Amino acid sequence: MRIRRTTSTLASALAGLALVATATLVPAVGASASAAPAGSATTGVQITAKDSGWTARGEDYPKTTLVTDVPIEMSDGTVLRGDVNFPADSNGKRIEKKFPVVVTITAYNKSFQAYAGGLAGGNPGYLVKRGYIHVTVDARGTGSSEGTWEAFAARENQDAGEIMTWAHEQPWSTGSTAMTGPSYMGISQLWAASAQPPGLKALFPQVPGADVYRDVVASGGQIDVGFIPLWMGLVTATGIIPPAVTASDPRAGISVLLSHVGGALNFTVPLMLQALLGGDPSVDGDFYDERSVINVIDRVTVPTFFIGGEHDLFQRGTPLLFENLQQRGVPTKMIFGPWDHLQGSAGDLVADAGEGTLAELQLRWFDHYVKGMPDPALDTDIAPLTYYEQGSGAWRTSDQWIGDHLSATSYRLAGTSSMGGKAGGLTTGAVQAGTSSLLPLPVSGLCTRSMNQWTAGLPQQTGLLTACLENNALNDLSGLAFETAPMTEALAFQGPINVRLHVSSTSGDGMLSVAVEDVAPDGTVSRLTGGWQVISFRELDESRSRYLDGHLIQPFHPFTRESKRPLGKGEIAPVDVEVFPTGARIQPGHKLRIAVQGFDIPHLLSPLGDLLATTATVMTIHNTAEHPSLVTLPTLPAAKANPKRAPATQQPKPAKQPDALQEMLNQLLASLGSKR
Repeated sequence: MRIRRTTSTLASALAGLALVATATLVPAVGASASAAPAGSATTGVQITAKDSGWTARGEDYPKTTLVTDVPIEMSDGTVLRGDVNFPADSNGKRIEKKFPVVVTITAYNKSFQAYAGGLAGGNPGYLVKRGYIHVTVDARGTGSSEGTWEAFAARENQDAGEIMTWAHEQPWSTGSTAMTGPSYMGISQLWAASAQPPGLKALFPQVPGADVYRDVVASGGQIDVGFIPLWMGLVTATGIIPPAVTASDPRAGISVLLSHVGGALNFTVPLMLQALLGGDPSVDGDFYDERSVINVIDRVTVPTFFIGGEHDLFQRGTPLLFENLQQRGVPTKMIFGPWDHLQGSAGDLVADAGEGTLAELQLRWFDHYVKGMPDPALDTDIAPLTYYEQGSGAWRTSDQWIGDHLSATSYRLAGTSSMGGKAGGLTTGAVQAGTSSLLPLPVSGLCTRSMNQWTAGLPQQTGLLTACLENNALNDLSGLAFETAPMTEALAFQGPINVRLHVSSTSGDGMLSVAVEDVAPDGTVSRLTGGWQVISFRELDESRSRYLDGHLIQPFHPFTRESKRPLGKGEIAPVDVEVFPTGARIQPGHKLRIAVQGFDIPHLLSPLGDLLATTATVMTIHNTAEHPSLVTLPTLPAAKANPKRAPATQQPKPAKQPDALQEMLNQLLASLGSKR
């Protein structure tokens, strides 16, 4: 087996604009924040950190004390402000000693974020009471910090390194520092580490992104209209709350507030409008390169522990960051669980992986790499990679995300599928030729786990549309489906997936929304993962794509204005759809299914200039000897499919067939065919 990839492959997956932000919209989420994801088994036998041979040490200090809005001057004279949390005695008096410093940089207003509880990445008091100082800093142009916010612009990224140098030099610091925080706060850690500031010893990013454009802003070439407006609106809203520093320094507070309002008018609103109108932010280029931490990840050299989510906004990016560090020999680990963005940000479910709670893992990581405490069992207790296997409900461990333990397995699409009707085939054997017509319906995606994923997990938190998260059968009727016969033995796969579809289009364009799914014997359809691709952006950069055994498993598309080319009249061309990585197991008796729709609502929308071409069209999927369509999976041999621990038993719910919708779709297609 051979893996081909240039060093630029990882430089292709860049950094994201994130959320825990949205978490602050639901500060009273309470028990729902720790609810298990729909359809997952997380109540099996637990393996705690204590059971594994390491025991979390108790508190060194009974209380903490907070000093707010400490000024931190940047090299250009801009003053940022941070809240410093010190260890304290039983009377709440600060302990006058030097301690290692753990820093979190946030764009969500540190004063407001305090009400989000664990959704901001856990309680910092846990570490502070065990001999650390914690500092939360408002990023430039947010909260109580001066300046204009421009979301990971070069100046903000430079600030991150300067903040860590400041923490290293404070009289209450031992000089050793670390960083924590999810989402935006996780990405900021990597920007800071890329500057290689003195004293930085370790990172613990939860659900960080790697590629601004591909991870979240425009997956597959369409604009994210589910999460991005919500996220940018949240940063703007928390930015125009009167800064906390106003109470002690009204003049400074008013000045900060005015600069934040100016930032909203000059950056946030114009950026969203330009993207929707097809301006430069709608395609990849310098704007996103500047904000993509994967472009500087080679300069990160400190031990880093990643938490990622299989239904997270940064499902694609977090594994790429982990792989880069691991391949360069940087001590790194990743837990990749069945979590959306809010769940991964809160970290309440991390203990389900059997390695310890989020707080215990942070303490263990920092005690060893920041304080230098011996931990000889660290690498035997915690594998480089621990991930949740969808379908079996088991947690698996591995030395690598993609490596020699995997093989490329391809299934060809066969026969004909009809919208709202019968599925076509997926096979490794002889292929029955066929063509299948796909009509974009602007309801596709609405009742599916994708809807929850790309609104950061808000439906999951509120309990809305739970049935849609558990069964994708209804959504599949709005597109085409191709599936295997029931499996006679388990099919396990791990990593990114490529779906190559040979397509034609009456308009020359269209969007392919592809889901990889598990169909249970009772008809329940579980969405495992998904991918998206605009036909006109199909150009493939082979030098930056990833191959396994010579087969494409992770395509790289440039998404530049120059690479955009609609299909000609009657032209049939291959379109490689990057399906985001996951770990899953199709059990015996279950079927592997590929579902294809022409929309993913409320996730993606074309820029207005392309809207007609991507909606008023009929796309045809071809699977013939001349134009084969297929899905390629990185599969595990059966011998390596043993679970780390047994999953909880689950009884799938019976699926109801929505005959009315099926009939409506059949009538639409028949009407369209008569007009052609």
